[in-house]
Amino acid sequence: MIELQHLQKTFHTAGGDVKALKDVSLVVPDGDIVGIIGLSGAGKSTLVRCMNLLERPDNGKILLGGRDLTILSEKELRPIRKEVTMIFQDFRLLQQRNCLKNVCFPLELAGVGREEARKRGKELLELVGLGDRCDSYPSQLSGGQQQRVAIARALATDPKVLLCDEATSALDPTTTRSILELLRSINEKLGITIILITHSMQVVETICRHVAILDKGVVAEYGDVEEVFSSPKTAAAKHLVFPEGDEAAHAVDSDGMKQVRVVFNGSDATGKPLIATMAIELGISANILYASTRNIGRKTYGSMLLGIPGGEAELQKALSYLEKAEDVTVKEVKQDE
Repeated sequence: MIELQHLQKTFHTAGGDVKALKDVSLVVPDGDIVGIIGLSGAGKSTLVRCMNLLERPDNGKILLGGRDLTILSEKELRPIRKEVTMIFQDFRLLQQRNCLKNVCFPLELAGVGREEARKRGKELLELVGLGDRCDSYPSQLSGGQQQRVAIARALATDPKVLLCDEATSALDPTTTRSILELLRSINEKLGITIILITHSMQVVETICRHVAILDKGVVAEYGDVEEVFSSPKTAAAKHLVFPEGDEAAHAVDSDGMKQVRVVFNGSDATGKPLIATMAIELGISANILYASTRNIGRKTYGSMLLGIPGGEAELQKALSYLEKAEDVTVKEVKQDE
């Protein structure tokens, strides 16, 4: 388990002090996949650099397996850094080394013999799907392939924790999905704890089990991805989850139609589309006045504001139909709400 207790970090610049981390506390269980997300300037990159002591916090503790890393000397930290490794947005491969030698590099630093290092390096390149590119150089690889080599290198020392600092930000959507699937597979096969620093909600939805919303140097909200994204509590979380504004909280002008708010609390995203099915079965052509929904896993979260034509009778038919759906809550919205 990695635990952060009241981390603080201030940078002293020519323009004045910048408090990057004001008071960050977080517990990440072993084997979890946690996303840390926030707007630019929230303190994400500073936080991840503090986790492996590339930056030392001014105050607070970083506990790995109950051991406080902040009180260790640089010499004492060297073996710890084998347990907490990192991949970056820009890959940071050694351009003069081929793939195999890049993966073997941390093993060489650790004093592992050449043949043993090569054997381990080949195994890891096979694991990330690049077993046939041992002799290729970074310049001969795509961005996604370079990140796979970086992941293999990070795994060379059998770490307990893998830190990912915007690891997919430089990749196209298709490559991003493949890298996230690789990370998920590594987590499942090796049991490695993965912490992703990202600005992308989709990255968190795709792979993470828990999410921390970082805002101005503090953790504004933390919990299960499904819970936080379906029902954000804080202003910072709501801004990230509903960047267009939570218009569904209020009635809007709908030309006299009755209005219904539908909230999806994890309903099955693979079944029949609820609103379209209502139109077919009841002949009620509801107008979608506002919608902010997202699929997480195989379930739908979020809300819709519907306009129901035809007066009170049609409204009651629609309410009765929608209320029968599982994991859905329905309420009429008055124009003055």
